[in-house]
Amino acid sequence: MGARGPIGKRSEERMGHRSKEEKNSITKAPSGPPEGLPDLPDPSPAWDPIATDWYLSLRESGQAAFYQPSDWAVARYAAELMSRVLDCSERGPNGQLVAALNSVMSSLLTTEGDRRRARMELERKKPDGPKLASVSPLDSYRDIAGG
Repeated sequence: MGARGPIGKRSEERMGHRSKEEKNSITKAPSGPPEGLPDLPDPSPAWDPIATDWYLSLRESGQAAFYQPSDWAVARYAAELMSRVLDCSERGPNGQLVAALNSVMSSLLTTEGDRRRARMELERKKPDGPKLASVSPLDSYRDIAGG
């Protein structure tokens, strides 16, 4: 996996000069559901609803464009493990199971932090409609002060 430590900023949030090599080392992909996904197995009816929602959300996520059949198998395994963790109502979840689940989910780059560590960014969709002008806080203070 990627580097340890704090999660870096998105490339558009970084300031200063970056080398061309560093800029090119970031893999970018469009956010949203990728085209041409293979036929995937449906969620198990025995899974907890949260595990089902998580598994289905992967189909709608941009990083799924990079998934191979083995990654989808890992996703099914993670959903099964998640379901078992969530169904531990009597004893509460086992800490080792939760840690293992977090590791599996991280290997699938399911959070923005995981993707940044792996130097992958999903391009955010631009909002539709007119962009509102920003007002400087100093202008606001000046107006309040009557100046």
